[in-house]
Amino acid sequence: MLTLWGRTNSPNVQKVLWLLEELALPYRRIDAGLQFGRVNDPDFRALNPNGKIPVLEDGPVVLWETNSILRYLVMQHGGPMGAELYPQAPAARASVDRWLDWQLSTLSPAERVMFWGLVRTPPAERDWAAIDASVAASATCWRIVEARLAAAGPFVEGPRMTLADIVLGTLVHRWFAVEVEGRPDFPALRRWYDALHARHGFRRWVGIPLT
Repeated sequence: MLTLWGRTNSPNVQKVLWLLEELALPYRRIDAGLQFGRVNDPDFRALNPNGKIPVLEDGPVVLWETNSILRYLVMQHGGPMGAELYPQAPAARASVDRWLDWQLSTLSPAERVMFWGLVRTPPAERDWAAIDASVAASATCWRIVEARLAAAGPFVEGPRMTLADIVLGTLVHRWFAVEVEGRPDFPALRRWYDALHARHGFRRWVGIPLT
């Protein structure tokens, strides 16, 4: 059976949990990270020398880095559903991959301070200048996704959901779930976000209160 290490309020772990639900794969999960510790224990460091979650074990296969785990799951265990989520044609697959890379390189860094500042920092300790800058940077990113959805929707890559929707959809929940003053109105983004709630895996693991 697959084993996933990580706490359920980590967006990187949530991505994997959502995909596991989409693929109807059995797994067990072990709490790790923040209040659960474990990430500095020798047995965990043997799995991931970076000391970060998530980590996936599949028999002798051990993987870290969330988006690599997603790719592995759809290719190794995905079947027909996996081929839809991560198409095999080179151009179609590269188009999905660019969103996975962009999420890591651009979107997540833009949104991180907003999330940590508004969700995981006490009000008296918040750096509002940094939070405002993060909100503005996040809006710039989501404007790109808004334009993509308006042109190609209903999903990021067109008529069918792909891994692009999982990696971006996990983070769009932060955008809509936090109280942000003067947040831009992105109607296509909102329609997509609302549509993601129809997915059981999204409702169970992603569309929940932020902590």
